[in-house]
Amino acid sequence: MRKAVFPGSFDPLTLGHTDIIERGLPLFDEIILAIGTNSDKKYMFSLEERLHFIEETYKNEEKVKVMTYKGLTVDFCKSEGAQFLLRGLRNAADLEFEKAIGQTNFKMSGIETVFFITSSGKSHISSTVVRDVIRHGGNYEFMVPDVVRKNSI
Repeated sequence: MRKAVFPGSFDPLTLGHTDIIERGLPLFDEIILAIGTNSDKKYMFSLEERLHFIEETYKNEEKVKVMTYKGLTVDFCKSEGAQFLLRGLRNAADLEFEKAIGQTNFKMSGIETVFFITSSGKSHISSTVVRDVIRHGGNYEFMVPDVVRKNSI
């Protein structure tokens, strides 16, 4: 079974995330959307809201599993029997950052990272941008799935 973990805070789930997930589905038998939890980090959306966004978006996709975890992502991958990490790249800065993490993860665990370049028209989307637009009362709806639009602040 080819199993991948797509880790993130998903604060909130964006169309950038869904782009990577949907493009990864044909390659893997299962994709675990792993919400990392960090007690030192301030989130805009609660863990329950983030779980709801993902579970509702993928309720009809049997290959997608949603879980939470703490600690090192590679340790979580090992505990779930995942051989791959799935990551998206928006730009050159993402490439350098993700490359270093991917190489470190491989040295630590032998787990390969599979990178997808974001689809055309989605490279501007990030959870950080969405949160900033929400905080300032702007239109963020074109950057998130329906469930986030319906349940946001």
